[in-house]
Amino acid sequence: MAEVVEVLVDGGKASAGPPLGPALGPLGVNVGKVVGAINEKTKAFVGMKVPVKLTINPKTKDFEIEVGTPPTTALVKKELGIESGSGNPLTTFVGSLTVDQAKNIAKMKCESLMGASLKNQVREVVGTCQSMGVRIDSKKPQEFLKAMDEGLYDKHF
Repeated sequence: MAEVVEVLVDGGKASAGPPLGPALGPLGVNVGKVVGAINEKTKAFVGMKVPVKLTINPKTKDFEIEVGTPPTTALVKKELGIESGSGNPLTTFVGSLTVDQAKNIAKMKCESLMGASLKNQVREVVGTCQSMGVRIDSKKPQEFLKAMDEGLYDKHF
């Protein structure tokens, strides 16, 4: 029966130290080989925490790697080049995403978002921005959502 290990690693910078080394050591797999494969698959997410699921065959020591996408907050922070969201998101804003940046984040997260369309998936990203103190198209998130409802951004979707 396959062993499953789920860890959160730094994109492109996984190491044989915790959390991977202690989890993989008892399974007898080549930790260096696994770490190298994870780093190759997560290099697009450098600077972000990335969920990784390893499925290991204990008999053959073969492994499969499934890379999830980082949390939406991490993708927003990377797009804006910020360290953290606002401490008071209702009054203090830390940046503004363009509509295209919000669409790109929604496309990256499409597998884990509930929205049936790109427009609804962008609405979910805007919800995350609201809790982080991030504007969209220089508008407060609530104002942007209202403009979306009025059809002002339909050409983007």
